Amino acid sequence: MSASLLLIIAACVLLAIGVPVAFALGLATVITLILAENYPLFVLLKETFTGIDSFPLMAVPFFILAAELMSGGSLTEVLLRFAGQFVGHRRGGLGYTNVVSLTFFSGISGSALADAAGPGSMLIRMMDKAGYDRSYAAALTASTAIVGPIIPPSIIMIIYALQDDSVSVGALFIAGLIPGILIAVAMCIVNFYISKQRNYRGDGGMPPWPEVWRTTWKAIPALLLPVLILGGMRAGWFTPTEASVVAVFYALICGKFLYRTLEWKALPDILARSALLTASVLIIIGLSASFAWILTIEGLPQMMADWIVSMQLSPWMFLIFVNIFLLLFGIFIEPLPGVMVLAPILAPVAVKLGIDPVHFAMIVIYNLTLGMITPPVGGLLFVTSNVSRVPMGPLVKELVPFLWAHGAVLLLLTFMPALSTWLPHALGFIK
Repeated sequence: MSASLLLIIAACVLLAIGVPVAFALGLATVITLILAENYPLFVLLKETFTGIDSFPLMAVPFFILAAELMSGGSLTEVLLRFAGQFVGHRRGGLGYTNVVSLTFFSGISGSALADAAGPGSMLIRMMDKAGYDRSYAAALTASTAIVGPIIPPSIIMIIYALQDDSVSVGALFIAGLIPGILIAVAMCIVNFYISKQRNYRGDGGMPPWPEVWRTTWKAIPALLLPVLILGGMRAGWFTPTEASVVAVFYALICGKFLYRTLEWKALPDILARSALLTASVLIIIGLSASFAWILTIEGLPQMMADWIVSMQLSPWMFLIFVNIFLLLFGIFIEPLPGVMVLAPILAPVAVKLGIDPVHFAMIVIYNLTLGMITPPVGGLLFVTSNVSRVPMGPLVKELVPFLWAHGAVLLLLTFMPALSTWLPHALGFIK
């Protein structure tokens, strides 16, 4: 049995019995190195370290820390009030508030899990108290939290750019803006129809304009963080990694001196949470790198690429094939290891077929991210189920219309490349 086949079988078996993804990939690598006898066991340590020994990857812990600092500085409440004042009074208003708030917060966190566990849990409680079905509130939150990795800054986009040299982090960040907005609009449309069917009423009337201006003025510093990151990168003031450090200092200044809600005594807890989340991300990246190393040395990516090319698919047929494959693949594996393993295989084929690499990157990222809300592995489902205390069955049932909406957005992104590529071209991130 070849080493690559043994590796894949071992990983599938470990995932099937419920081993966490990172450890399943690491254990599968160990099993393969021991049984195949082609490579020394030291490969696991070397490639795991090599996988995280990257300067651009330093952006991940800093963006995570910036999000934690902004949350600790009462950012969540500020954004909730800002979003709610415009849509909260309409039918299904708290549902719209949920979507708009999480969309704004995704421009800071870069993580779907952080969005669902932080502001998402607050929104679910608010919707429950207002008479919304708790399982519906949880499903809306999980579906909308998908925008976390799509709207910049995005951890998964940083990882993708490390795997595919034909795209830059800046180009992917800009490319995610329009798709992220489309996802938010799609979630609002579903909320509109369901709120109309179930008669979910709004929360009073719109606040008076002086109060609207005060709330908006207070939210501006928080809303400017994504603008600072993207604008600074476009102006050449800093790289994505340097931008993450700037984001940390900006978040600290906002929380401590502008909002005056961030206490110095809270910093140890914030740093601890950031370190824990960073460790969980980096261990997935490192062990995925060792897993991918064996596949690469065994020549599996090249064999798969040659096989796909030999099928002589048109670019559109290839994208349809990729969509189906990634949707199925994403059901069983998390987005980060999915990108680590699949991007080096599929991206070169897309380039050979004349597909814009930024367009293809957005399709891969969106597809794999959707796996977070599809059972059985869907990590976002488990987080949302835990924070909302909604059993998995009712949650998945309420997800169905949102999954159809995501499917519609995915089709638009697939067959309208300009949705992903126009803005990066217009702003000079793609020449």
